Amino acid sequence: MSGRARQVIESADTICGYTTYIDLVRPLIGQKPVIATGMTREVERVWQAIETARSGGSCALVCSGDPGVYAMAGLVFELCRNNHVAVGSGETDALNVEIVPGIPALSAGAALLGAPLMHDFAAISLSDLLTPWPVIEKRIQMAAEADFAIVFYNPRSKKRDWQLEAARQILLGLRSGDTPVGLTTAAMRDGQSVSLCTLETLDCTKVGMQTTVFVGNSQTFVYGDRMVTPRGYDGKYDLVR
Repeated sequence: MSGRARQVIESADTICGYTTYIDLVRPLIGQKPVIATGMTREVERVWQAIETARSGGSCALVCSGDPGVYAMAGLVFELCRNNHVAVGSGETDALNVEIVPGIPALSAGAALLGAPLMHDFAAISLSDLLTPWPVIEKRIQMAAEADFAIVFYNPRSKKRDWQLEAARQILLGLRSGDTPVGLTTAAMRDGQSVSLCTLETLDCTKVGMQTTVFVGNSQTFVYGDRMVTPRGYDGKYDLVR
């Protein structure tokens, strides 16, 4: 968590968020009012946060990772636009919205794995709850053809148990089975786990919603217990000392 995020949570009048994320920051909340909802009720809780802020108090809308990466920042602005709620400093009575940067799962996971994202990469969510699967499938195909390292968010859940395997099959059609794959679960939290495998040996049944999947490109290698995607220095400079 960034220092600014901690300050905002501690100073806000009301805290709002998904129940699981509220529990993670419970020690910072104290006796403040809390607006908590379960999974798939994002619109409800974000609108409640907006209404709370419009009433005159400050409200911290808690997300995991970074609020602008597969999280709630965009939904705040969509709801404000669709309901004609002014934001920013250009209009009278506009809602003051601060997006507090966080540490996205791809950054936390990459740090635990080594340096898998040193070169160009693509981040793709495998959740088809909001994005049709054919669109996701095309993005996987194009990213693989372009030889991007790929980070998969939302890889697998109890109800969505086939998408990661489908993605793996697409990649196996375009990449070697020896391509390194890194798995980080609950990165930087209690109970975190980190493991390495290959595209061929990846066991999708061992992956859950808290797991972020890192698939290397054609140049990615494993050194010791670290996964590395080279930037290209070895082709331009003599790295032997």
